Amino acid sequence: MKKMISAAVFFGMMAALPSVQARDTKLMLPIADAMASNDAKDRLGDSVKFFFAKQPTPKVLVHLGKDKVSLKTNAFGKTNETACNWVFLSDMLQLQKHAREMGANAVINITSNYDNIENPSATEFECHVGAIMAGVAFKAEFVKIAD
Repeated sequence: MKKMISAAVFFGMMAALPSVQARDTKLMLPIADAMASNDAKDRLGDSVKFFFAKQPTPKVLVHLGKDKVSLKTNAFGKTNETACNWVFLSDMLQLQKHAREMGANAVINITSNYDNIENPSATEFECHVGAIMAGVAFKAEFVKIAD
């Protein structure tokens, strides 16, 4: 009988505790701010051009393929914006690397694609921040454009 009462008390206490859920805050942040932080413009250079969503591009000469990137970074002790801008740059550097490997000089139709849910914007990117990690995901097309 004591064991049954102890078990009932234990399970009652467990049911009374609030559920613990991981934080997953969705943010929409300005692309311009991310490009202005972490020396992004200098680090990306200008050998590969980047166009978000349906931004107008110079004439596309050749379509070389599509790909996705989805990186995460440590967000512990950082503001949400700092962590998101950092992982934004990491994703952009990865897109640039893929472009160079494919022989592309532009990445177009860059679209936020967190959990494979498209969120196209020419001015903002989607970032998800948890207690210790931040993540940004993009899908994009790699092309050669006219100069």
